[in-house]
Amino acid sequence: MKHKSLVIIMLCFSSWLFAQEVPSSFTLQEAIDFALENNRQAKNAVRDIEAAEKQKWETTATGLPQINGAVDYQNWLKQQVSLLPAEIAGGEPGTFVPVTFSPKQSVNAMATLNQLLFDGSYIVGLQSAKVYLEISKNAKTKTDLEVRQAVINAYGNVLLAEENLQIVNKNIEVLEKNLDETTKIYENGLAEEESVEQLQITLTSLENYQNNVERIKDLSYKMFNITLGIDLYENTVLTDSLESLTLQNISLELLEANESIENNIDYQIAKNQEVSKELLLKLEKSTFLPSLSAFVNAGYSGYGEKFEFSTNNQEWYGSSLLGVSMSIPIFSSGMRSAATQRAKIDLEIAKEELTQTEQQLKFDIANAKSNYRFAIEEFENKRQNLNLAERIEQKNQTKFFEGIASSFDLRQAQTQLYTAQQEYLQSMFDVIAKKAELETILNTVNY
Repeated sequence: MKHKSLVIIMLCFSSWLFAQEVPSSFTLQEAIDFALENNRQAKNAVRDIEAAEKQKWETTATGLPQINGAVDYQNWLKQQVSLLPAEIAGGEPGTFVPVTFSPKQSVNAMATLNQLLFDGSYIVGLQSAKVYLEISKNAKTKTDLEVRQAVINAYGNVLLAEENLQIVNKNIEVLEKNLDETTKIYENGLAEEESVEQLQITLTSLENYQNNVERIKDLSYKMFNITLGIDLYENTVLTDSLESLTLQNISLELLEANESIENNIDYQIAKNQEVSKELLLKLEKSTFLPSLSAFVNAGYSGYGEKFEFSTNNQEWYGSSLLGVSMSIPIFSSGMRSAATQRAKIDLEIAKEELTQTEQQLKFDIANAKSNYRFAIEEFENKRQNLNLAERIEQKNQTKFFEGIASSFDLRQAQTQLYTAQQEYLQSMFDVIAKKAELETILNTVNY
């Protein structure tokens, strides 16, 4: 029982340790760092690099010495017979004597060393393995950039939902108070029923919107968890605020950043594609060259009428052979030539695609800068609009209770305020998201 209790305690302790590996709260940078280690796509990208390294060694090893061993055991259930002229043994001419030339059982053990001396495809294969590894590393870089941008968007969406929900709750609280006061005024005969109905319409719309924002908030947290690579229902807390992140992400210097596309990962991947097509062309050309290989083997053979190969009396006969083999391509009915021409066409396509990528990236960088600049300008504009909408709503609320403004005027001012609040929150998110988009395309991210 003591041992059983000890095992249970150890299992519970290990489970507790595992649970502690996932932080309960994240700043944006902590979330990015965590996702780069735990996001499932990021982890698979690391595995792809490891697989590429193994592939590189696998290709290299094909040109290194290869040793293979073989052991053969044969037992003639019915021995093969050969016929010899009987006159050799003093028999009558024209007749034959059946004889067997080998014992009933035999064992042959052989080890062979093979070495590739020259093969054009092997040389190209080594170069291709190196390029394949580079492609995998570039794919990892692209994955990290995409994961980082996805984390920023997911983090921003959670903050956006949280801030939106807080504002909606505050608006509902104020509106409920206004509705209660207006209802009392109406019951005392000092206001029209329409005023109560207008406020009730606005309140109902806000409550419906509140329910939707709560659902969006729940989904945003789940998407955030998925992006980080943790359980969907994990309770996570975000410690940064939307406004502070917005102010941190306003960087006019980034708009003047160098637009060199060589740093862009999509350009590097397209360049890898061009190099790989060049290597495929080399591979097809190498099929016109001869290949040369050598081998040496050594072994022992034993024979007997009975299975006595494990005894000390068994005689073993050694043998060894050295050989060199050359394969020379002579005629393929134009197959090798057609394959080479096809590889040339594929290389030309890859070059055109690289040029297209260059042009597209230049446009994408200019577009991302324009979008980021617009997001910053919109943030300033929406902040001013919000201040104006708040003052207008406050004035109309005062006029309404003083009997100067109608309920319709108040509802219009409230609706304008709610719209300005949402647009202001969205503008803050856009600054964060557009900056992340620009950093991704410029590859100016420092992890």
